[in-house]
Amino acid sequence: MDVYARNNVKVVGAGDGPLIVLAHGFGCDQQLWRLVVDRLKSEFRLLVIDHVGSGESDPASWDAQKYSSLTGYAADVVEIVHELDLHDVVFVGHSVASMIGALAVIAEPSRFAKLVMLTPSPRYIDDGDYRGGFSQSDIDELLESLELNYLGWSHAMAPVIMGTSDRPELEDELAETFCRNNPAHARVFARATFLSDNRNDLARIPVPTLVIECAQDAIAPRQVGAFVQERIPDSRLVTLDATGHCPQVSAPDATASAIAAFARST
Repeated sequence: MDVYARNNVKVVGAGDGPLIVLAHGFGCDQQLWRLVVDRLKSEFRLLVIDHVGSGESDPASWDAQKYSSLTGYAADVVEIVHELDLHDVVFVGHSVASMIGALAVIAEPSRFAKLVMLTPSPRYIDDGDYRGGFSQSDIDELLESLELNYLGWSHAMAPVIMGTSDRPELEDELAETFCRNNPAHARVFARATFLSDNRNDLARIPVPTLVIECAQDAIAPRQVGAFVQERIPDSRLVTLDATGHCPQVSAPDATASAIAAFARST
């Protein structure tokens, strides 16, 4: 399997800093990292990917059973670092890719130096004292809407996820990104994302971890960021003065600065 084609792997930048892998969240693709890439490429080498079923990944690699669980996506990340013989990787995952990265780091800790979790959530559904931000019925309705009309769901949810009503062009860009995905693949990824529960995996993360949250985020509220940071043994939390779930698009300067400072730190 050619992992370059399967995950649309691209390497950018010529800096001598650590290698940074950038992985996108549900419904997105690597293009949403472009503003952060522009700010980091002079100092770091950057490897950007599309998860199978998203962006310009290889359609022939799609396997509904494999990608019905986040472990399938994590297995791809592990295979990429092996096939390209990468070491001391700083893995940056946005949203659900934070948990994909966590699973990959747990599976193959010798290949990774650090983990950055950008607006992560280990579980979206409230559970007892845990507040994930959504009730079970909320998620059931979200998945039903996505199943019945993926394009309509994309246009309705993009403003909520981006959270930048003062910049509608960013909401439009996210909606267009959603709409580029194959609806059948997106439905499988959505269930893997919104029904996942990786809370018990947090304590197993073996590398230094940076948790980045936004001051206001409808998808991963601040209590979730605090929960994640408290349960990862070697971690720190940064709160960006930003609104929404995609600060790599809405606040690229602050996002890139936080990633760079953590990647440089010893």
